[in-house]
Amino acid sequence: MLFDSHCHLHFRQFDNDREEIIKKLRDFNIGVINIGTDLEESEKAVELAKKHPDFMWASVGLHPNDNLKENFDIDKYRKLAKNESVVAIGECGFDRIRSLETDYAVRQKEIFIKQIKLAKELNKPLVLHCRPSVSTQDAYEDAINIIKNFLPTGDPPKGEKFNGVAHFFSGSKETAKKFLDLGFYISFAGPITFAPEYKEIVEFVPLNRILVETDAPFAAPAPYRGKRNEPAYVEFVARKIAEWKGLDFEEVAQHTAENTKKLFQIK
Repeated sequence: MLFDSHCHLHFRQFDNDREEIIKKLRDFNIGVINIGTDLEESEKAVELAKKHPDFMWASVGLHPNDNLKENFDIDKYRKLAKNESVVAIGECGFDRIRSLETDYAVRQKEIFIKQIKLAKELNKPLVLHCRPSVSTQDAYEDAINIIKNFLPTGDPPKGEKFNGVAHFFSGSKETAKKFLDLGFYISFAGPITFAPEYKEIVEFVPLNRILVETDAPFAAPAPYRGKRNEPAYVEFVARKIAEWKGLDFEEVAQHTAENTKKLFQIK
């Protein structure tokens, strides 16, 4: 089994052929987690997951800058997150590429903290979206510094934990280590198939802490670069990881699927 740990199959880009793609995923035995980016898109992700409960799940959250008009209503997200198909909170975090203004930075921090609190309350992992400004690690550092304040001290109550995944990771090896030390997973997406600078990071992160994703419909891997991405293309991400780690593809597919199930508490 393969597992696309982060996609947006509920987005409008799939309105014309969504059912065809879903059939392909079922035939190829590929599980998916559809990630919400605001309340409306989170609701769509949940509804789609409810229709295919055997291989599809959802995350609900407010992206740092996809919908600047929405104020995070924790009560509405809490109600939505209690649906049995919801396995995570997010994607949430910091985006320093498109929102550099001070007021947006303050807003991102406030919304991020609210979603961390919701994730801890519901005992669900966090899906992190971090895009640092050019030649920096600022978005990752901001997220890490805040997350540290919410880590449990001492022995947490039985069954309680707080972790998550750094989605579409593009940070440094040093930043990856900081996330690993926090108990987070690292997720790699399509760009590793055509950007050799990822090789050092992929080799560094242990296989038992790696997830694979597409972020479909965005960032298609080679050989589909520049075209619409889709969840089935997660295979190319897994194959590149296998190549760089000197492992069999089947081993990488199995371990990354198991990692996804473990993180998101999928039975």
